[in-house]
Amino acid sequence: MQALSARLGLGAVLGHGRQPAPWVHLTDAVGLVRFAMAHPHLQGPVNAVAPDAVTQATFAQALAVSFDRRAWLRIPGLPLRAVLGEMSTLLLDGQNALPCAALGQGYRFVHPRLGGALAELAETQTTQQGSAKNTKNRI
Repeated sequence: MQALSARLGLGAVLGHGRQPAPWVHLTDAVGLVRFAMAHPHLQGPVNAVAPDAVTQATFAQALAVSFDRRAWLRIPGLPLRAVLGEMSTLLLDGQNALPCAALGQGYRFVHPRLGGALAELAETQTTQQGSAKNTKNRI
Protein backbone atom coordinates (compact mmCIF):
# COMPACT_ATOMS: atom_id res chain seq x y z
CA MET A 1 0.00 0.00 0.00
CA GLN A 2 2.84 2.40 0.82
CA ALA A 3 4.50 1.66 -2.52
CA LEU A 4 1.33 2.46 -4.44
CA SER A 5 0.85 5.69 -2.48
CA ALA A 6 4.46 6.71 -3.08
CA ARG A 7 4.21 5.87 -6.79
CA LEU A 8 1.14 8.11 -7.06
CA GLY A 9 2.97 10.95 -5.31
CA LEU A 10 0.98 10.47 -2.11
CA GLY A 11 3.77 9.16 0.10
CA ALA A 12 3.13 9.89 3.76
CA VAL A 13 4.90 9.96 7.09
CA LEU A 14 2.72 8.25 9.69
CA GLY A 15 2.43 9.83 13.13
CA HIS A 16 5.63 11.54 14.30
CA GLY A 17 7.73 9.37 11.97
CA ARG A 18 10.39 8.50 14.57
CA GLN A 19 9.03 5.01 15.20
CA PRO A 20 11.14 2.06 13.98
CA ALA A 21 10.08 0.68 10.60
CA PRO A 22 11.59 -2.76 10.03
CA TRP A 23 11.77 -3.81 6.39
CA VAL A 24 13.24 -6.64 4.34
CA HIS A 25 13.74 -7.26 0.62
CA LEU A 26 11.84 -10.28 -0.71
CA THR A 27 15.11 -11.95 -1.72
CA ASP A 28 16.32 -11.80 1.87
CA ALA A 29 12.95 -12.85 3.33
CA VAL A 30 13.14 -16.04 1.25
CA GLY A 31 16.84 -16.37 2.03
CA LEU A 32 16.17 -16.15 5.75
CA VAL A 33 13.53 -18.88 5.59
CA ARG A 34 15.93 -21.12 3.67
CA PHE A 35 18.73 -20.29 6.11
CA ALA A 36 16.55 -21.18 9.10
CA MET A 37 15.55 -24.47 7.46
CA ALA A 38 19.20 -25.31 6.77
CA HIS A 39 20.22 -24.48 10.36
CA PRO A 40 17.87 -26.46 12.60
CA HIS A 41 20.02 -25.65 15.64
CA LEU A 42 18.81 -22.02 15.58
CA GLN A 43 17.04 -21.20 18.82
CA GLY A 44 14.12 -18.81 19.16
CA PRO A 45 12.66 -16.51 16.55
CA VAL A 46 14.52 -15.53 13.40
CA ASN A 47 13.40 -12.01 12.59
CA ALA A 48 12.91 -11.56 8.85
CA VAL A 49 14.07 -7.94 8.87
CA ALA A 50 17.07 -6.20 7.35
CA PRO A 51 19.93 -5.08 9.62
CA ASP A 52 19.56 -1.46 8.41
CA ALA A 53 17.13 -0.14 11.02
CA VAL A 54 15.31 2.98 9.83
CA THR A 55 12.52 5.20 11.08
CA GLN A 56 9.13 5.36 9.42
CA ALA A 57 9.91 8.87 8.13
CA THR A 58 13.19 7.67 6.59
CA PHE A 59 11.43 4.71 5.00
CA ALA A 60 8.61 6.89 3.60
CA GLN A 61 11.08 9.42 2.15
CA ALA A 62 13.36 6.74 0.64
CA LEU A 63 10.40 4.93 -0.89
CA ALA A 64 9.06 8.14 -2.40
CA VAL A 65 12.49 9.08 -3.79
CA SER A 66 12.75 5.65 -5.43
CA PHE A 67 9.70 6.69 -7.50
CA ASP A 68 11.09 10.21 -8.12
CA ARG A 69 8.49 11.62 -5.74
CA ARG A 70 8.37 13.14 -2.25
CA ALA A 71 6.62 11.96 0.88
CA TRP A 72 4.95 15.28 1.51
CA LEU A 73 1.90 14.14 3.48
CA ARG A 74 1.84 13.73 7.25
CA ILE A 75 -0.90 11.62 8.74
CA PRO A 76 -1.30 12.36 12.47
CA GLY A 77 -1.66 9.48 14.87
CA LEU A 78 -5.10 10.41 16.18
CA PRO A 79 -7.03 9.78 12.93
CA LEU A 80 -5.10 6.55 12.34
CA ARG A 81 -5.94 5.33 15.84
CA ALA A 82 -9.60 6.29 15.34
CA VAL A 83 -9.87 4.43 12.04
CA LEU A 84 -7.58 1.45 12.67
CA GLY A 85 -7.96 0.99 16.42
CA GLU A 86 -5.46 -1.48 17.85
CA MET A 87 -4.03 -2.21 14.41
CA SER A 88 -2.60 1.32 14.38
CA THR A 89 -0.15 0.41 17.17
CA LEU A 90 2.35 -1.25 14.83
CA LEU A 91 2.22 1.69 12.41
CA LEU A 92 2.47 4.40 15.06
CA ASP A 93 4.69 2.77 17.68
CA GLY A 94 6.73 0.56 15.38
CA GLN A 95 8.70 -2.47 16.42
CA ASN A 96 12.43 -2.44 16.93
CA ALA A 97 13.16 -5.86 15.45
CA LEU A 98 16.69 -6.81 14.43
CA PRO A 99 17.99 -9.97 12.73
CA CYS A 100 20.32 -10.90 15.61
CA ALA A 101 19.85 -14.69 15.40
CA ALA A 102 20.45 -14.83 11.64
CA LEU A 103 23.47 -12.51 11.76
CA GLY A 104 24.88 -14.41 14.74
CA GLN A 105 24.76 -17.64 12.73
CA GLY A 106 26.35 -16.09 9.65
CA TYR A 107 23.49 -15.13 7.34
CA ARG A 108 24.71 -12.62 4.76
CA PHE A 109 22.05 -10.25 3.48
CA VAL A 110 21.83 -9.66 -0.25
CA HIS A 111 20.19 -6.27 0.44
CA PRO A 112 21.28 -5.06 3.89
CA ARG A 113 20.69 -1.35 3.19
CA LEU A 114 17.36 0.28 2.36
CA GLY A 115 18.73 2.46 -0.43
CA GLY A 116 20.24 -0.49 -2.28
CA ALA A 117 17.10 -2.59 -1.88
CA LEU A 118 14.86 0.17 -3.23
CA ALA A 119 17.26 0.90 -6.10
CA GLU A 120 17.19 -2.79 -7.09
CA LEU A 121 13.40 -2.83 -6.97
CA ALA A 122 13.17 0.34 -9.06
CA GLU A 123 15.57 -1.17 -11.61
CA THR A 124 13.56 -4.40 -11.74
CA GLN A 125 10.33 -2.45 -12.19
CA THR A 126 11.83 -0.36 -15.00
CA THR A 127 13.09 -3.51 -16.74
CA GLN A 128 9.70 -5.18 -16.41
CA GLN A 129 7.90 -2.11 -17.75
CA GLY A 130 10.29 -2.02 -20.70
CA SER A 131 9.65 -5.70 -21.39
CA ALA A 132 5.89 -5.13 -21.22
CA LYS A 133 6.16 -2.22 -23.68
CA ASN A 134 8.32 -4.29 -26.04
CA THR A 135 5.85 -7.16 -25.90
CA LYS A 136 2.95 -4.79 -26.55
CA ASN A 137 4.74 -3.31 -29.58
CA ARG A 138 5.31 -6.80 -31.05
CA ILE A 139 1.68 -7.88 -30.77
